[in-house]
Amino acid sequence: MDRRDQMRAADSDRAAVADQLRQALNEGRLDLAEYDDRLQRAYAAKTYGDLDGLLTDLPGTVPVDQAQLVPTGDPKRPVLRPGPDGRYPGATRAWLADTWDGYFGLVGVVVAIWAVTSVLATDFLYFWPGWVAGPLGALLLVGTVTGLAKGEPQRWAAKQAAKQAAKERAKIEKQARVEERKRRRDEQAGQEEPA
Repeated sequence: MDRRDQMRAADSDRAAVADQLRQALNEGRLDLAEYDDRLQRAYAAKTYGDLDGLLTDLPGTVPVDQAQLVPTGDPKRPVLRPGPDGRYPGATRAWLADTWDGYFGLVGVVVAIWAVTSVLATDFLYFWPGWVAGPLGALLLVGTVTGLAKGEPQRWAAKQAAKQAAKERAKIEKQARVEERKRRRDEQAGQEEPA
C-alpha cells in the first residue's frame, strides 16, 4: 500500500466520485443496487485507498489514484459543495449572480419597451426606465452590501446545496421505485408463463 492510499480524502473527492457514479447509472453502466452500494461506499470513504476501485471498471472514468477529481455539472448552475474548511468556494459569485439576475432581466425588458415605444413614436421619449432601474438597483445594492457583510453567500450556498441534495435523493428514490415496479412486473410475467 503506497502513502497516497493512506491520505485522507476530501469531501470534494467523495462528491466527484459520486457524480461519476451517477453518470454511470444514467448511462446504464450500473444497476440501481450496485450504484447504491458504491455510492454508500464513496460517502463512507475516509482515505483515497477507500475510494480506489469504485470507478476502475467503468469506461470513461479515470481511477481515483490517477486523476485530480473535478465535479461535473451544468456551468449555468454550479455544483455547490463545501470545501475542506466547511465553506462553499464560489458562493459569493453564485449568490451575486442569483441576487442580481432578475434585476438585469427586468431592466432589459423595460428598456426594450421604452425603445420600441420610442421607435413607434419616431422620437426619443422620456427615459422612464431610469425610474425602475435606479430605485430598484439602489435597494439591491444596499441588500448586497448588507448581505456580504453578514455572510449571506455562505448561508445561501448551504441552502442551495441542501436543495440540490434533496433533488438528487428524490431522483434516486424515483429511479428505485421504477426499478422495483419493473422487477415486480417481470416476476408476475414469469409466474404467469406456463411451465
